[in-house]
Amino acid sequence: MPVALSYPGVYVEELPSSVRTITGVATSITAFVGRALRGPTDHPVRIQSFADFGRTYGGLWVESTLGYAVQQFFLNGGSDALIVRVHLGAAAAVMQLNAGFTLTAASEGLWGDELAARVDYDTRDPSDANLFNLFVKDNGSGTLETFRNVSIALDDPRFVIHVLEQQSRLVRVTTAPPLTRPAVSAAAPAGTDPFTSAGNAYVVTANGGDGSAITDNEVATGATLEANKQGIWMLEKADLFNLLCLPPPTRDSDYIKATWDAAIKYAHDRRAFVIVDAPAAWTDPNSIQDSDVTNVATRSDSGALYFPRVLQSDPLKENRLDSFAPSGIVAGVYARTDAQRGVWKAPAGIEAALTGVSGLSLNGQPAQLTDGENGLLNPLGVNCLRNFPVAGNVVWGARTLAGADALASQWKYVPVRRLALYIEESLFRGTQWVVFEPNDEPLWAQIRLNVGAFMQTLFLQGAFQGSTPRDAYFVKCSSETTTQTDIDNGIVNIIVGFAPLKPAEFVVIQIQQIAPQS
Repeated sequence: MPVALSYPGVYVEELPSSVRTITGVATSITAFVGRALRGPTDHPVRIQSFADFGRTYGGLWVESTLGYAVQQFFLNGGSDALIVRVHLGAAAAVMQLNAGFTLTAASEGLWGDELAARVDYDTRDPSDANLFNLFVKDNGSGTLETFRNVSIALDDPRFVIHVLEQQSRLVRVTTAPPLTRPAVSAAAPAGTDPFTSAGNAYVVTANGGDGSAITDNEVATGATLEANKQGIWMLEKADLFNLLCLPPPTRDSDYIKATWDAAIKYAHDRRAFVIVDAPAAWTDPNSIQDSDVTNVATRSDSGALYFPRVLQSDPLKENRLDSFAPSGIVAGVYARTDAQRGVWKAPAGIEAALTGVSGLSLNGQPAQLTDGENGLLNPLGVNCLRNFPVAGNVVWGARTLAGADALASQWKYVPVRRLALYIEESLFRGTQWVVFEPNDEPLWAQIRLNVGAFMQTLFLQGAFQGSTPRDAYFVKCSSETTTQTDIDNGIVNIIVGFAPLKPAEFVVIQIQQIAPQS
């Protein structure tokens, strides 16, 4: 009741609706974990294009496969990615402006050696001994940052440490307060660049470093990674991701089984899906056995394995062809298929073309799989990349790692598993309002209404089998699912069932001759 009823008249009250729309979550936000030239190493960054990746992480790097995988993802239809940068022994460059004021590159890497800074006192109040103007330039990229009227006084709203933390992509102040104001930079001599040592700029006094090639320990097998939210567990700082890719640590190496198993387990806990790259050592399709697959990763419905690698031109090597793991490309195909057809459509077939791929690679050499070789690998749950006339290079498999024929898993197919993950995550987020509501029939009716409306929308979009909603899905929430004991324990049980669409993996055409009628 809006107000106490105290005077004769008409009172208007707005009543809350029982309809709480459940919105489907994104399906193809892809997380990439690997080594980069620059960028944050303490939190993942969400990007929407390869240009974003270049600005934040430095773009392609010949010593890392991460940039190539991200480029391939966006080239093949991806639109949303999370980048987790890991490193082994990388160091940040340091600029000592004076004994009481030190600038450090915002992230580790040799890129920081190109930093330079200038200082002047042409501030809003030249008499204030705390104020100064700071100009920082990355001579490698040409980026120039200007910070006017920053202060070394801790209580000033323009306190330099806070300003740089919030606004600078290049540097941080690493000296603990109290700070000493840096001296004014002398004018640059004629004909010199003012952001060089010859131009009297402050320059790096301790070089940065890119470190060594990463290993499994930096990604998933290190003893303290999970506790410190590092490696793949850095994604704990991200709200949502749907796909996880681990581009190989180097061009000539692969992750071990323990790394893939950790990634798959973590993805399962986050209702996500891992795209697993087949080892570079797989060069003969006829020799691959079930034991070879299980030596890559434990059988699971939260991942899918793709073989073989692909050939692409490398712009950092005069556009010569080189072999790359396909996870970034396949993730892009997943994203493109989700956008065009829906998460319930298998990301495979003639439509699942591999953009930017020159050919398929076995042992670094061009190769093509035959129908017979494909027939040996498909029952093992290995998804093949194939080349067909006119169609070109395509994804030609849609099985999870639990999709081996011998396992007879209900989660045999990638689209079935991913549709279930989509429904689970959407309902998990869309039913948060239920918590602490009175647990009785009025609540159950609202749950049936809202969850049923979400499932009906999917049915109308063609996500389920069945010609009627009754055949396609059900939603149960009543005294049948939630007993008095459950109510006493604060539990409400919602049962949702659906009839998934399974891909037409084998198409059989029967042809018969008929005799002409006399």
